[in-house]
Amino acid sequence: MNILILGATGRVGSQLVTYALHDRHHVTVLVRTPEKVQIINENLTIIQGNVLNKDDIVRTMNGMNVVISALNTDGTTTLSESMPLIIDAMENEGIKRIITIGTAGILQSRTMPNSLRYQSNESRQRSTRAAKEHHKVYDMLKQSTLEWTIVCPTYLPDGEKVGKYRIDRNFLPEDGAKISVPDTAEFTFKQIKASEYIKSRVGIAY
Repeated sequence: MNILILGATGRVGSQLVTYALHDRHHVTVLVRTPEKVQIINENLTIIQGNVLNKDDIVRTMNGMNVVISALNTDGTTTLSESMPLIIDAMENEGIKRIITIGTAGILQSRTMPNSLRYQSNESRQRSTRAAKEHHKVYDMLKQSTLEWTIVCPTYLPDGEKVGKYRIDRNFLPEDGAKISVPDTAEFTFKQIKASEYIKSRVGIAY
């Protein structure tokens, strides 16, 4: 497959690039700083650009089968500002499948079922800014024609790959407290061939 990975220099994104190349896919990454990509591989295309630049996004979409976004909030509005450009370019290019990394804050609350976790007493995060950014992206994807999946990890230490974890559609697995970066990336990568979580959020934790 031809896979576009956004946020490829981040913790989860860089693992996703490794998994995709290991599986012999053609991987394209759009990064502001190409020097940050430490991998050299004949199946890897590095494009310098910015996810907030419409032309850069359009340029990278050509010929893609799947888009994976591991963009994070970084204290900015990059996430919510780039998503309309990504959705638009995908719809114009006829690319259906997008998998994004969200946050457990935008899963449904078990204690207040009509609220999201970050809006309820379930969330331990003092700041809701990042969750609000991810919530905007969730709303945009719901309104799009895309086949989206949002992988929603809880506390995300670097850690080791365990290979065993719990997942739950639209909710965080009961008493889930953490999930490592490699396991989050592995589950996310598997979604490129899976269809059971299309148009769903997926909570992931040990």
